[in-house]
Amino acid sequence: MIAPARVAAYEILRAVSTGHADLPTAIALARGSLHDDRDRALAAEIASGVQRWRAALDHLIVEFSKRAISRLDAEIVEILRLSAYQLLHLTRVPASAVVDDAVNLAGRTGKRSASGFVNAVLRTISRRRDSLPLPQRPADPSERTAALEYFSITLSHPRWLAARWYDRLGFDTAETWLRFNNTPGPVMLRANRLRLTPQQLTDRLAADNVRVHPAPFAPDGLIVDEGQPLRGAGVGEGWFVVQDEASQLVPLLAGEHPAARVLDACASPGGKTTAMAAAMAGRGLLVACDLRDRRVDLLRRTVAASGATNVCVVQADLLEPLPFGSPFDCVLVDAPCSGLGTLRRDPDIRWRRQESDLPALAAAELTMLQHAAEAVANGGRLVYSTCSSEPEENEGIVEAFLATAPGFTVVHASEANARLAGTLIDARGYLRTQPHLHGLEAFFGAVFERNLLRP
Repeated sequence: MIAPARVAAYEILRAVSTGHADLPTAIALARGSLHDDRDRALAAEIASGVQRWRAALDHLIVEFSKRAISRLDAEIVEILRLSAYQLLHLTRVPASAVVDDAVNLAGRTGKRSASGFVNAVLRTISRRRDSLPLPQRPADPSERTAALEYFSITLSHPRWLAARWYDRLGFDTAETWLRFNNTPGPVMLRANRLRLTPQQLTDRLAADNVRVHPAPFAPDGLIVDEGQPLRGAGVGEGWFVVQDEASQLVPLLAGEHPAARVLDACASPGGKTTAMAAAMAGRGLLVACDLRDRRVDLLRRTVAASGATNVCVVQADLLEPLPFGSPFDCVLVDAPCSGLGTLRRDPDIRWRRQESDLPALAAAELTMLQHAAEAVANGGRLVYSTCSSEPEENEGIVEAFLATAPGFTVVHASEANARLAGTLIDARGYLRTQPHLHGLEAFFGAVFERNLLRP
């Protein structure tokens, strides 16, 4: 019998590779077929690990099989990937069990004729695990070609992205960033202050055998050291939101005590919305928008679980002018973007994104920001943020927006909220989290103020 976790991992990887789901969605769907938490965790670990190390795994498959990936059946490729990942990264699992399951999985998927091939390739990988034919770290980091071979194959990132980071950041910083992306991040919670303080949450989690410690930068953030917070009572009671630390910093740009009328224009899944609602202490009005039905439904559920009573959810498209008659004191645009700053959390993005995607994404982001600006009251604040590492989506959008919106000026992030650590703010006053400096995913945030119009 094939281990259920390996079957589930295979199904996750096939859903991702065929474009039927992104990695988080595919993992969530697969969890329903697994009844043991250990199997759920293992399936997610294998599928995520394969996405992180896919280029290195494919290189080894080609080297040891003497066949191009394009010449192999898609089902066999995924079986080889998930099995090679286990052999090289989950060495507590007996190699014989991994190989046997791979052979049986080939038969289960209707590729029994490939069983001998699968067996031979995996046994070679297992035998050579201490001397793998992967590009080594170059002795001279200035050798660009050697550096990019090492980055794109051994550290498993798209060559175009590795080249961008190498050219912009230099070898050492780029290498640190790539290694960061290949290291699974901790579970991060944000205490819901509408329910309880971070210390109260810490105490209640301890009663569920969950140990946490404060995040270094996010004032309401808690890092899980031990235990399973999603199994306890806190989920149903709305004690916390699972939210990356860098993401938790963005709502701080709305101010320590956001104004009376706030608009979160790209709000789903709702982490930033509920953070601002908590900062508003239930007062005023917070309108939260998103476009697609599924995302609006998720937003409604997040808001309801948080206990926020001052949030109104509205379906709206920020690529079109907004339907609101009255202006807002603060508008947040957490723009849909390339997601290239979140490759640690979402490793499949590195293979789904192409450099050619960036111009269209940037054009849409600028349009969204311009439409959001129309909803800002005189003297009000406009916040723009992304989870992208790339300048075209960050300072490039700021510059393009300012060129078309003379009524707005940039506000230094430290003036927006004194709770933001100075080390998170760059020389131009933008919020910018970076893996090599902060150990956080790469997020960007800029704050604008609409100049008061003279009567």
